Amino acid sequence: MEKLTKEEVMHVSDLARIYVSEEEIENYQVELKQLLDDVEKIKDVKGYDDEILIAPTEHTVTPREDIEKDTVDFNDLKVNIPNTFGNFVEVPVMINE
Repeated sequence: MEKLTKEEVMHVSDLARIYVSEEEIENYQVELKQLLDDVEKIKDVKGYDDEILIAPTEHTVTPREDIEKDTVDFNDLKVNIPNTFGNFVEVPVMINE
């Protein structure tokens, strides 16, 4: 069974800025080696160096047409607003002091 050295595991834990106990070092020696071996298998995949296809579909979405509409007058809106001062709308305080 292959495994990493204790120094290699400690180096990885330093890079990750995590504390690793002695028991965990023994586990990580095997687990990290398996992980690195699996990553190395990617190099054996045929066509790995070719251009990677991200999405196999084309997006043919077209933006909608801009439609001009009448705007609502502020004086019409003020009817439904309880407290106004000129063109300003009074809103309740939302911050606890």
